[in-house]
Amino acid sequence: MQIPTRVKPKEEMISPELRNLLMSIGTKKNIFKDQYLFHEGEEAHEIYLLQSGLVQISKLTTEGKELLLRLCKQDDIVGELTLFADDPKFLLSCKVLEDGEVYVIKKSLLEKELMSNSALTFEFMRWVSDHMRKFQSKLRDLLLNGKKGALYSTLIRLSNSYGVTKEDGILIDMTLTNQELGSFCATTRESVNRMLGELRKKHIISIDQQGKITIHQMEYLRQAIGCEYCPIEMCNID
Repeated sequence: MQIPTRVKPKEEMISPELRNLLMSIGTKKNIFKDQYLFHEGEEAHEIYLLQSGLVQISKLTTEGKELLLRLCKQDDIVGELTLFADDPKFLLSCKVLEDGEVYVIKKSLLEKELMSNSALTFEFMRWVSDHMRKFQSKLRDLLLNGKKGALYSTLIRLSNSYGVTKEDGILIDMTLTNQELGSFCATTRESVNRMLGELRKKHIISIDQQGKITIHQMEYLRQAIGCEYCPIEMCNID
């Protein structure tokens, strides 16, 4: 998976004040490719602030398939959904895709600090709420529209995160294998092959020699899943 550099919009970034708080009470740690920071169902005593590298956030479906929910980079917080919960357990899993560094923050210490700073508490809870809404919308797309809807939704989200406007459509400027696309949709590589083939025959998309996808008829994808035209900061893959 080749992820291009993307500058986050201001509304998707944490404030310098919150970043400084997390760094001041955290411990820096190296992370390595294929390592897991945490697994779904494990007891949750820490959260993480990424300094560098790349991690993916995923959840197992009832069928035992992995559903990839987020790709996280510098200044992203992961493991945040467990904050202020009794007997917390991680709801998702976090796997390292590229070596990097994280700050490891004790949940109990962060909760204590936030209780004394209402402004940062509000910001942190807004961050948690935003990512919970993204999580729920992705699950909704999968449950209501099936695997085809999940693929269409993923293409729209990828275009919002890594899209480059061209004369004939929107180029998703990243290289993904069909197996990796399948992880975003909790489906198999074979199913993704078939669905992409159908879209190519209808001239909805095209795929270049590098494997990059251009969406020529975005409205077709949107109408197929009953798109609600959410703001880009909510409809993305980060």
